[in-house]
Amino acid sequence: MKPSADAAILCGGRGERLKPLTDYYQKTMIPVGPKKLPILAYIMALLKHHGITRVALLTGYRSDEVRGYFGNGSEWGMELSYSEDREDMKGSLGAVANALSNGAIPRCEELLIYYGDILTDLDITHLLSIHRKEKADATLVLGKGYSLPVGVAEVKGGKVVSLREKPRLDLSVTTGMMVLGPDAMALVRKVAGPKKNDLMADFIPALLKRGGKVAPFYTSQEWQDVGTVSSFEKLNEELARHPLNELV
Repeated sequence: MKPSADAAILCGGRGERLKPLTDYYQKTMIPVGPKKLPILAYIMALLKHHGITRVALLTGYRSDEVRGYFGNGSEWGMELSYSEDREDMKGSLGAVANALSNGAIPRCEELLIYYGDILTDLDITHLLSIHRKEKADATLVLGKGYSLPVGVAEVKGGKVVSLREKPRLDLSVTTGMMVLGPDAMALVRKVAGPKKNDLMADFIPALLKRGGKVAPFYTSQEWQDVGTVSSFEKLNEELARHPLNELV
């Protein structure tokens, strides 16, 4: 019997880089694509498509918009809970720790953590199967290669000898998404604090330091961080042809 998988979606940020859109919307609730649905609706549809129906929404800024739109999840065929961000538990790590402490994230064997401003047709079923196969404490979703947004000059002897415009580097790039097992979830609550509040910068290093097994999962699917107005405009144009558009 497969362990049950729950999900937690981080959707509490103010979205400063998306102003002025976020003066009127919570960033995950910005209507996008030809159907003008919130970004978060596409994520919900992807989770349900892969059989995940119990989801905790970690809210903060303009949380009433999220609650008002999704309610208890019954209309979506899902079971939703909410956890309001606390001032003394900031950042992605604090939000997850808070939700684990207050019961918004119930006891489970696997927890998929998903950022509410990232859109991708991630193969969640495959991700969970790799996590189980590796018996990992945490599995990070990675992309292969990264194109720098700027050109790079090679300088020798005080002279520029070559220039590469926006080169692609052979790197394993973190997407922020991950699956956590029970021991990792317990560690989240121990590590979180006012000075340690980021999942990637604080929690994953702490897990590795304690000898936890962190497995990689490489996705070939394109993923987009809808964090700026320009990225939103690009996605708005491309979503009509995106596989996620067929799920909503």
